[in-house]
Amino acid sequence: MPLPRFDRLPAERREHILGVARRHFAEHGAEGASYNKIIEAAGVSKTAAYHYFDGREDLLTAVLDGVLDRLLDALGPWEPARDEGDFESRFAAGATALGAHLGGHPEDLALADAAIGRASGGPWLDWFGALVADGRRLGLIRTDVDPSLMVAATAAVIRAADAWALARRATAPDPGGPSGQLWTLLRGLWGAAPTGQEPDHAL
Repeated sequence: MPLPRFDRLPAERREHILGVARRHFAEHGAEGASYNKIIEAAGVSKTAAYHYFDGREDLLTAVLDGVLDRLLDALGPWEPARDEGDFESRFAAGATALGAHLGGHPEDLALADAAIGRASGGPWLDWFGALVADGRRLGLIRTDVDPSLMVAATAAVIRAADAWALARRATAPDPGGPSGQLWTLLRGLWGAAPTGQEPDHAL
């Protein structure tokens, strides 16, 4: 996290520094961008940089945290669905909003996988936790698997599908939507509720 002196900078100055850093990390990769070149491009002296960040990894964390916040803003909170159709509609709407955000923000697109990969818990998995809990409440997601494992597996499948779709987008102007194949994967993972199994209203 940035050091307290960075947080005391005017908001416009903070956003300028993080924006420059985000552009460099997006262009050269989270592991390839040069810390010295970033602070030089942002107009920050090396002395001042020591007062703002603990180093390159600290700056990278601040940038990726911002990317993840914007991804979550695009998804919006998961609201309980009325039924299976409403569940699918809400999921599709979230996926569409996220795709639209990434399509309009190429730097976030370039850093999305790194940001998600660093999110070992917290609000990113909380979103999937709400999704899985709602799916189990409606009887759409199996209940014989530990909830935390199902949340992690669901997030992993969607992350893999996103990476696959982004790779296809880079090589094909109109690769078509991945939603059909994603649903096939998720339904295989979530499984159909066995006959006689009641929805898990306890979640």
